[in-house]
Amino acid sequence: MDRAEHLAWAKERGLAYLPSDPVQATTSFISDLRKHPELAGHGVQELIAMHMFSDLLDERTARELIAGTN
Repeated sequence: MDRAEHLAWAKERGLAYLPSDPVQATTSFISDLRKHPELAGHGVQELIAMHMFSDLLDERTARELIAGTN
């Protein structure tokens, strides 16, 4: 699977947890990103972590972070 296909797959899996579980949505997304060598160090992982630790991660934010990742 190339980078674009893997990213689309990771997004689909993460977004499937919304709206009910934004933490699981982003956790799944990060886990899936780490499974591809070109996405493993993607900066969105740190951005998601900052939102999680600051309690600013809600459904809207999770959706924007996942869907907006390139």
